[in-house]
Amino acid sequence: MTTLAVTNPRTGKPDYEIHQVSKTEVEQIATDLRSSQARWLDIGIAGRCEAMRRWATVIAQNKNVIAEALCVDTGRRVVSHHEVDGLVNKVEHWCSLAPDLLSASQAQTSSMVPSVEYRHHLVPYSLVGIISPWNFPLTLAMIDAIPALLSGACVLLKPSEVTPRFIKPLSDTLQQIEELRDVLKIITGGAETGIALIDNVDTICFTGSVATGRKVGMQAAKSFIPAFLELGGKDPAIVLKSADIDNTTTAILRSAVGMTGQACQSLERVYVHESIVDEFVQTITNKAQALKYNWPNIDSGQIGPLIFAEQAAKIDQQLQQAVALGAQVHCGGKVETHDGGRWIAPTVITHVDHSMALMTEETFGPIIPIMSFSTTADALALANDSIYGLSGAIFSGDVKEAEQIGAQMEVGAVSINDGGLTAFVHDSEKNSFKLSGIGGSRMGASGLSRFLRKRVLLTQSAPAVPLSVFSEGQ
Repeated sequence: MTTLAVTNPRTGKPDYEIHQVSKTEVEQIATDLRSSQARWLDIGIAGRCEAMRRWATVIAQNKNVIAEALCVDTGRRVVSHHEVDGLVNKVEHWCSLAPDLLSASQAQTSSMVPSVEYRHHLVPYSLVGIISPWNFPLTLAMIDAIPALLSGACVLLKPSEVTPRFIKPLSDTLQQIEELRDVLKIITGGAETGIALIDNVDTICFTGSVATGRKVGMQAAKSFIPAFLELGGKDPAIVLKSADIDNTTTAILRSAVGMTGQACQSLERVYVHESIVDEFVQTITNKAQALKYNWPNIDSGQIGPLIFAEQAAKIDQQLQQAVALGAQVHCGGKVETHDGGRWIAPTVITHVDHSMALMTEETFGPIIPIMSFSTTADALALANDSIYGLSGAIFSGDVKEAEQIGAQMEVGAVSINDGGLTAFVHDSEKNSFKLSGIGGSRMGASGLSRFLRKRVLLTQSAPAVPLSVFSEGQ
């Protein structure tokens, strides 16, 4: 049996291992899931909601053990508890929406052929595959799984091998819900397991990097299955001269360095009007310097460790290149090692430009690079000069002005006078632009409806059209 070692981010040492599920095992699990779907569909949306709500209750009862597993893998306690609470809330959110989204359609008369009446049936994919990332292990594992299950699909889920400790306590709760344990399976493994998963499902949801997302999309194309890809971001913030500097710096700091910057919707580059840039830099630097590591005591401070060593190395490389090209670090700026774990303090950096990877490639760390601009056109050009198009933010004392600019940003979501609002607001649909992803929105009604295909039944009430309609020379 092949196993994979798992590293503790606070110590930098491997202290856990997982089974690498084989291709043969994946095939058997997928077969078993498909055989269970009919029963899951037969209980209807009311039965599925009732089962999901019972599961949410069991999860809440086991909150501490699940959160502690997340805590060990991510090095952060408060966010780990928020992840469990968020899962419980998401179950209720989707259970409140699903009955209407799945309601039977009314028969309609064709406007093109009035003698034909048609009715749509919603048909879920039999088996939805999910491959989720390491930064929010529970949240991003379940954000697609919950609506997929409620749609009537079965789910095969492979969380990241970097942060897998929550799988065992979560699976234990699943075993207590008879209706669910045969329609949701959580497996462990690395890239080989992920490839086998894609080869055995009917559609795939992937959250992660652009590089891996390309591979997932290509593998899905071999089987001709849909791929919903939520990929990287390099989210820009535009700060206009009318912005409230105190509120703006607080919002940007929270978005950029919260969760140690390890979130796809983190603000990763900031463009500030030249008339206020000096005051902005000083204010956000003062606030950043007041933040502390949650080390050596995990129950203190606000900044956790960098979870993934490879990401820490990437952050370090980007910072070194920027400084070599003339960037100025105002605070932070260096990856540190404490007790074997990798850490970096919130970093404010100026004298940057788009020749630097720090301004063009995803960083995924608590870094705030700041450039100034003189005109709104300049700010928009800089914000849109990116291969990414996930989300962005605009700060202004004039909301209408902010909305006008936001309508020209090449991103799927724009937060006005705040940052990363999509992390909290899940009832509005958005699509990723450019290389930040493809497929239907995982937020809003589309978050469930994308797992449904439409079958139409057409009934002809008039006599059949005779073949003579094709006779030549009429």
